Amino acid sequence: MNNSVVNTGRLLGAGLRALLVLTLLTGVVYPLAVTGVAQALFTNKANGSEIKADGKVVGSSLIGQQGYSLDYFQPRPANGLGVNSVNTQYRLILSGATNRSADNPELIKWVREAKAQVVKDNSTADYKVEPAQVPADAVTSSGSGLDPNISPQYADIQVHRVAEKNGLPVAEVRKLVDEHTEGRTLGFIGEPRVNVLELNIALRELTKGS
Repeated sequence: MNNSVVNTGRLLGAGLRALLVLTLLTGVVYPLAVTGVAQALFTNKANGSEIKADGKVVGSSLIGQQGYSLDYFQPRPANGLGVNSVNTQYRLILSGATNRSADNPELIKWVREAKAQVVKDNSTADYKVEPAQVPADAVTSSGSGLDPNISPQYADIQVHRVAEKNGLPVAEVRKLVDEHTEGRTLGFIGEPRVNVLELNIALRELTKGS
């Protein structure tokens, strides 16, 4: 009987020691090591790919923003975004897609209205946007609704409007777009893209100096 109690005590002690050691290793040492390596080698990515302007963090290069005035380049639509209705203590935006099929009447209506708006917004006194010029990303949202990028084609049809609104030469604004156009990753993955937030920050700096 005494041996059973002693053995049980030893097993409990060994289990407790293993718990403490594993908790220390996996709950403290490992997270600190991974965090240290990430901060040392990939500081920007580890901190959320932050974008700064005037010394302040204004967003992330991975998350698109809405609400720009027509003085700036416009992002993709975000019809799939929703608002948190459960925990109303916080104003949270929920990412998501529209979940409408390609032949859904509501989606077709959205696309037609969006195309007409893009044509209207980006046509100027000396530049007329044709409906055929409007790319798909100008009238459809991404799967998350938070795509930070637009296609070079969508950026290009906005150049004249942005130049007119800000009193800048068209060539100068187009050069800005070219400078912020990224090619395919590794030369073959994905499509060329323009980060809207980074482009608009550069545009603001340009208007300050003009």
